Amino acid sequence: MPAAFCHAPVALLVATLFAGTAFAQTTPPSALPKPRPQTAAKPVAAKVTVSNSPDPTFDEDTAQRISAALLSYSALEVRGGWPTLPATAKLGPGARGGDVELLRRRLVLADDLPANEAAGDLYDESLVAAVRRFQARHGLEETGSIGPKTLAALNVPVGKRLRQLAASFDRLAALDFHFGQRYVVVNLPAAVAEAVDGNRVMRRHVVQVGRADRPSPMLTTHITTVNLNPTWTVPLGILKKDVIPKMRKDPGYAARMRMRVLDGAGREVDPYSVDWHSSRAPNFTIRQDSGPWNALGSLRIDMPNPYSVYMHDTNHKELFSADYRFQSSGCTRVEDPRALAAWLLEDTSGWNRRQIDAAIAKGERQDVRLAHKVPVAWVYLTGWVTRDGTVHFRNDVYHHDDKPALVADARPKVASAARASGFVLQSADTNPQPVRDVSYLDSQ
Repeated sequence: MPAAFCHAPVALLVATLFAGTAFAQTTPPSALPKPRPQTAAKPVAAKVTVSNSPDPTFDEDTAQRISAALLSYSALEVRGGWPTLPATAKLGPGARGGDVELLRRRLVLADDLPANEAAGDLYDESLVAAVRRFQARHGLEETGSIGPKTLAALNVPVGKRLRQLAASFDRLAALDFHFGQRYVVVNLPAAVAEAVDGNRVMRRHVVQVGRADRPSPMLTTHITTVNLNPTWTVPLGILKKDVIPKMRKDPGYAARMRMRVLDGAGREVDPYSVDWHSSRAPNFTIRQDSGPWNALGSLRIDMPNPYSVYMHDTNHKELFSADYRFQSSGCTRVEDPRALAAWLLEDTSGWNRRQIDAAIAKGERQDVRLAHKVPVAWVYLTGWVTRDGTVHFRNDVYHHDDKPALVADARPKVASAARASGFVLQSADTNPQPVRDVSYLDSQ
């Protein structure tokens, strides 16, 4: 059995324990709550598509909604799942034929298209709207046409979507987070951050997160301080892997990058006087000056945590327009971080967006402590359900969905009931896969 909730009965078992008896085994996706009209959240200007829904990705009821979706998708899998579209399908507005009929059936089964529009072989406006809804749920560009990425997402089997929901449910079960009136959530697979107030998204930011080989960690903590015009001290791991190899080739690299080499007493050292091939090279500290060249940009959002990661500006703003935004060394780079900082500092006297801009313009390093610290969670949800009943999916960039999770430890009754029924939870693995250590600190 694959390391996941591989069969419908397991997902049904877990979901039932948390969703209660209100959901029957045959509940279709259409039984989930329908979208309701709401005031739109304020999206951040970006070239990529950003939702303007006021519903947060993560709130106190997310796990319960995922459990309901597990029931619905389990029932759908029992009934045979959804059809696969041929790789040669040419699908776009105005197209006709059997592939269009197949596409209609596929979208009806996931509730993207009303059931009364299942028949027909014309790619009309209603089908365009349904495809856009599907693309929005999967974080794809909302073109209304079937390109390679949309076709690949349409052809993901319902069993894999079940595993995504189950693994996300597992991770939430192990998460210790205390929601406040105001909080920030970063969903790593979606590469999006949300500022939430009163259970409504007030701001939504496109972000860049860790590369697949240097993944951003899942964590919960509090945002305490905004650092203006920060310097950047190169972490040891990045110093060894990235900076020292460059210094060996050319010690002038430090000056070009506005970096200073410091000895153990904090005194500046001429980089040409250092033997960068020596084993003593890592004993030096390298610090990058404040300024537009700085890897942290003009602003850092500090959030004490054991991984030494944080949220910050960047001098790599061109990457925000990409649909693949897994580019950092573990920290979260935020588009328009000054707007997020202004939101964080709303109840801190003397700090609005204009005052933040003015302080940064002076070029002096300054730390601004929040009057009230704000809870923050970095979560890893590849499958989740928002309050309006929309089921969302994202790619498992870090391959966490295939790893043993923690339900066996966090929910003993679930694990016991599963074993008694003859099924094994992915979290019940007694030989967990080893986790490789990586540097979570950001680099240029």
